[in-house]
Amino acid sequence: MTKTDIIVIGAGPGGYRAAEYAAKQGLRVVIAEEGEVGGTCLNVGCIPTKTYVHSATFTEARYRMTTVIPQLRSGIESILSHPNITLLRGHASSVSPCEFSVCGDTVVAKHTIIATGSETKWLPIPGIDDSRVVDSTGLLQLESLPKKLCIIGAGVVGMEFASIFNRFGSEVTVIEYLKECLPALDSDIAKRLRKTMEKQGITFKMKTAVENVADIDADVILMATGRKPRIPSDLVAGGFEYDERKGITVDENFETTVKGIYAIGDVNGKQMLAHAAEMQAVRAVNHILGRRDGIRFDIMPAAIFTKPEAACVGPTEDLLKEHGINYECHKAFWRANGKALAMNETDGMLKLFSSADNGLILGCHAFGAHAADIVQEVSVLMCRDTTVNQLQDMVHIHPTLGEILKTPF
Repeated sequence: MTKTDIIVIGAGPGGYRAAEYAAKQGLRVVIAEEGEVGGTCLNVGCIPTKTYVHSATFTEARYRMTTVIPQLRSGIESILSHPNITLLRGHASSVSPCEFSVCGDTVVAKHTIIATGSETKWLPIPGIDDSRVVDSTGLLQLESLPKKLCIIGAGVVGMEFASIFNRFGSEVTVIEYLKECLPALDSDIAKRLRKTMEKQGITFKMKTAVENVADIDADVILMATGRKPRIPSDLVAGGFEYDERKGITVDENFETTVKGIYAIGDVNGKQMLAHAAEMQAVRAVNHILGRRDGIRFDIMPAAIFTKPEAACVGPTEDLLKEHGINYECHKAFWRANGKALAMNETDGMLKLFSSADNGLILGCHAFGAHAADIVQEVSVLMCRDTTVNQLQDMVHIHPTLGEILKTPF
């Protein structure tokens, strides 16, 4: 029997960050992982897709993926070699709220952090078992470039792979049930990005439902209709409340309805982003330690690595209107920026929203070269309750794309 302060179930971005942070605070940690450390993000998600984004050909992307992933995985294993951390490679089953069976060992913990991530959400449509149908993991395992690729879903995963495989030379078609792609992105920005991708040769079929996979003319069909929380059935013995679609119920400290049991990352369904999982890990451990922090979970930036990329933080303009918020919209364009012109990256637009009452920055949505970096700056400003007047007083290096933030004023 092993006794520990915390057992962490899952070694993805949230899990290994929780283990690392807790160990550095002097807590004893057992972390259980039945697959490879790094979770979906490192092994079959954001990291491999970014190697594809930054590769010129399909062959190069395949090679780089085999070198980048093991290197990063090794780095995580090094983090988990901390003397206060015990890494158990195996499935964790709940015996009671504080007792688990892992690899034939019994682990008794004072606190539990569930970080089991998410899995592909498959559409229940005829023909879904067609051998041509894959999820993002299957697409990354392809050994040859498909001549025709059809993508069902124009969310983040669908849009990124559409951009990547179009650049590699595949004939790409995207089918989306909604009227516009990327629903979390401002509709104006999303439409402009889609139009840019159409000019690159990608075909979009919006407001279209797939009734039967057999009707799709493609060599490979990517199911990119989102992800759902992964809640192993042998963990629910802990007695916490959960919904199979929405995830495990948690409070503002990511504690479940059972005291001492926490759920972080995709498994709670709140914000399915790797960086959100990492910060939720910090909050959960802080709560265990009895510490308060200033993490702003209401300010969560996100990026879509298409070409050009897009990013956002805060509400869309449609949402501001819907909630009756008195706001101002400040627009800027990449074509008016010296660095963008020099880079030959003139396709892009930014919308910065501020309160019409006090000038407080409310959000920013953009597409264009390095949009993620620009939106990240806005996110930092929002975390410190910055106004547009204060932004105007801040010096920006010239020439940089960051100057785009000061263009509208």
